[in-house]
Amino acid sequence: MQQTQAARAYRAASAHRGPREQEADVFRRVTGALRAAQQGTPTDQVKAIADNTRLWMMVGDLLRDPENALPAALRASIVSVGKALQREMQQPSPDLAFLIAVNEDITAGLSGRP
Repeated sequence: MQQTQAARAYRAASAHRGPREQEADVFRRVTGALRAAQQGTPTDQVKAIADNTRLWMMVGDLLRDPENALPAALRASIVSVGKALQREMQQPSPDLAFLIAVNEDITAGLSGRP
């Protein structure tokens, strides 16, 4: 029952926020997991990196969509950033601080903050 109430509350709150702010929330959640993983177990780190990998794969797919309304140069730049992050996440010991910093920059851009 609580889960249903929580889902209804989330849907109601989401209805009042634009898509960019909802996208920023996804980045915040994934970034929070990366931040927690810095002090967590190796399993926490693997899970956080896996979530970040999935997020950036999805971002890349969305940016390659010909229907995407963003300017082509901006899309290409973000795809390039995503590829750099993917390479970092494939390293034996990814730099979590770097991943966090990039995600925070994207979150700020989505939220309209400098």
